[in-house]
Amino acid sequence: MLLAVFAVLLLVLPLVLPPLPPPPFVLLLIPVVMMLALLFLAFSPSKMPDLDISSSV
Repeated sequence: MLLAVFAVLLLVLPLVLPPLPPPPFVLLLIPVVMMLALLFLAFSPSKMPDLDISSSV
């Protein structure tokens, strides 16, 4: 039910609200920079030492 209300609001609100000016270019770069940082962190090697748990027996 909540998703249906949300879908109707997404269809109706752009028709009712006045058009907004585009955001500054720097604000558009924020998601791109965040995605690049996450990709860099995902593929960079970990600095954690390799712990071998099975050798402690």
